[in-house]
Amino acid sequence: MRSLEGRPDLCSINTATLGHRQPIAEVIEAVARHGFGGIAPWRRDLEGEDVGNIARRIRDAGLAVTGYCRSTAFPAATPAAAAAALAENRAALRDAARLGASCFVIVAGSLPPGSRDLGAARRQLEDGVGALLGEARQLGVTLALEPLHPVYAGDRSCLCTLDEALDLCEAVDPGSAGGVGLAVDVYHVWWDARLAAALRRAGQGRRITAFHVCDWKVPVTDVLLDRGMMGDGVIDIPGIRRAVEAAGYAGKVEVEIFSARDWWQRPPEETLATCAARLERC
Repeated sequence: MRSLEGRPDLCSINTATLGHRQPIAEVIEAVARHGFGGIAPWRRDLEGEDVGNIARRIRDAGLAVTGYCRSTAFPAATPAAAAAALAENRAALRDAARLGASCFVIVAGSLPPGSRDLGAARRQLEDGVGALLGEARQLGVTLALEPLHPVYAGDRSCLCTLDEALDLCEAVDPGSAGGVGLAVDVYHVWWDARLAAALRRAGQGRRITAFHVCDWKVPVTDVLLDRGMMGDGVIDIPGIRRAVEAAGYAGKVEVEIFSARDWWQRPPEETLATCAARLERC
């Protein structure tokens, strides 16, 4: 496993970690100033911005774009709504390519309002990812499926385990043609008894495209917005990272923390400095 001591350049900051409070230009400057090697912006950070200009700012700051977050939910109540979601995702995928992002993060979505048919939601997800695949290959941007913790199965993601995500990869992109991979987020996968085997399986297909870290606090006061800084919870982050890198992942370690009552209330400079220190230690 690579040492991160004194190597923030091997790490990336997902802009959600800073709470989306500053203009993206200021975030880019701050991330670069702290020595990080990458940034992963959200679509909301680029609203009203010139994507080409932001791409130049990121390049000029010496940062890689480790991912672009995130897809519009694929499952929808009507064909028209599904088509609109696909159109939004196509546009976001093109923006990811303009940014030079290594991947476009796919957060599946789940049951549309009024539905109880989880199987239908999963079929819509597979159809939607399959529909994006050709353009993703042409643009050179991997679709990174990010399974979420099962607590989100009813609303945010019908994709809950790495094995489910790998099954979907193989269904739409057999033989690992490079179009579909995984975003492995420790917050969502740490609990899975099959995690080690799933990571080995992912390694066989070279499917891991992104690796996100934070921590699971005990107790968690809000499963969405109370993620912990690395070292403040119960996740064996070094153990998972060791397995991820043994599976062939050599990209940057990306910090993604949703923390409405704690880290999003602190000065961004403090959050970034703490991220750098915890990445070395935890």
